[in-house]
Amino acid sequence: MKLIFIYNADSGLLPLLKDFTHKIISPSTYPCSLCALTYDTFSESKAWRSFRQNSNTEMVFYHKDEFESFYTSVFKYPCILIENTKGIEEIISKQTLDNLSNVEELIQIIKAKIAI
Repeated sequence: MKLIFIYNADSGLLPLLKDFTHKIISPSTYPCSLCALTYDTFSESKAWRSFRQNSNTEMVFYHKDEFESFYTSVFKYPCILIENTKGIEEIISKQTLDNLSNVEELIQIIKAKIAI
């Protein structure tokens, strides 16, 4: 089993700078709730890093352009997918991520979905 996290952002230096600026100037309109939940202004949040490092579940992280270079996508970003013997399926949707208030809520949902 593998969790696949897809950010609603493209890879590369220019998109990174654009996203960083957007998060600072207008955080309420920032289009990637997964980024907003798991990253502080300058780095990965401590709670998220701890959860990720202490999990026994394989996790991979993609920007949307990276994900789409490997997979045909029907998903709305950001989202979290699970890859297992059944294939790939969405376990946490964009709508759910957009409605979360903090990283602790995200961690609890992930734990419930994969029964950690």
